[in-house]
Amino acid sequence: MYGIIAIFTLAIVCSFLFAIILRFTSLQESSVQYVITAISFIALFTGGFISGGKGKQKGWLLGGLTGLIYAIIIFLFQYLGFDKLFNGEQLVYFICYILIAMMGGILGVNMSSKGRS
Repeated sequence: MYGIIAIFTLAIVCSFLFAIILRFTSLQESSVQYVITAISFIALFTGGFISGGKGKQKGWLLGGLTGLIYAIIIFLFQYLGFDKLFNGEQLVYFICYILIAMMGGILGVNMSSKGRS
């Protein structure tokens, strides 16, 4: 749960910052699309890292579950709020989200175990 909270906290803060930047500059949303995607990946890695660090074992599973829960929440928001289903591109993104959160979970477990030694 800590990982999900961290992901959404980072996402809300970054969304707020980008909203301010887009509002008060001449930048268009399409010009910062890749930066926003990179920040999403960093947030998911961080969430997986926190989940793995708190769990102290099976980081791949904890990180994967963190990424999966995030993907389900985003899918439900998209489906219920905007009445849209997955397309192929989004499926690739969501698989990458889960894999990146898994990598964060693995690193989180390994970093927490080094601290105990």
